Amino acid sequence: MSPPPSLSFPTLPPGGVLVGLGADLIEVERIRGVIDRQGERFLARVFTDEERAYCAGMKHPHKHYAARFAAKEAVSKCFGTGIGAELGWRSVSVHHGERHQPLVRLDAQGAALLARVGATHVHLTLSHTETMALAVAVLVRA
Repeated sequence: MSPPPSLSFPTLPPGGVLVGLGADLIEVERIRGVIDRQGERFLARVFTDEERAYCAGMKHPHKHYAARFAAKEAVSKCFGTGIGAELGWRSVSVHHGERHQPLVRLDAQGAALLARVGATHVHLTLSHTETMALAVAVLVRA
């Protein structure tokens, strides 16, 4: 049975190959604590202006920052690099699609790494509760 025509579901590219998989789970309170201690210094070092504007507009910004922090870690695990010389914190940015689904935007460093590992797309899912934030990322090649 196919979905109703009004629904649009994300699909993997036809013939796609899984290149990398990463996940991260973080305590929301840990991120809130870092924001409380380091404030703007932490936010500017880790998050893009777009991410900061989005999170600042939320009722509980720390939950959304935690989810984005987990996303950056999950994407870095997909690449097998972690956050460091090959992929910076701000190399990975989370934004939203037309259905408010989380999407990944890579800077030039991240895009070069994506090409180097032979992937063409990054898929991402996020979730958070009052206490935990989770991100799962997948690199695929079309």
